Amino acid sequence: MARLLIRLTLLLGVCSSAMATASEVTLTVTLPRLNVAEYHAPYVAVWIEDEKRQATQVALWYDVAMADGEGQQWLKDLRQWWRRGGRALSMPVDGLTGATRGPGQHTVSTRLTAALSSLPPGRYQLVVEAAREVGG
Repeated sequence: MARLLIRLTLLLGVCSSAMATASEVTLTVTLPRLNVAEYHAPYVAVWIEDEKRQATQVALWYDVAMADGEGQQWLKDLRQWWRRGGRALSMPVDGLTGATRGPGQHTVSTRLTAALSSLPPGRYQLVVEAAREVGG
């Protein structure tokens, strides 16, 4: 699978009062349209990690509709996500897992659950990783 990894550095604590009143984090992900014979929607993982690379999961898109959970077998191709805790999760994860998306702009919105709102002040990276079967 072809892979794409994007990292954005976040600073929590600097705007802790804004975070305390915010109830949702929103991110826009744009998936390009590829001119290929056999198009497969990419698997996408979004997480926040601290300086020790400990991950807090935000979103996961994969082929949840495949019979017998077959779509899960390719989750390991999201290599960074897999190593940052993906392999320890039991799929599908309620409130996290969704179907793959086609080309275009998509919004990832997540509520500041206990896991996100309890992150201590510090430097964090928002990471988005995408992988496509045979690159198409």
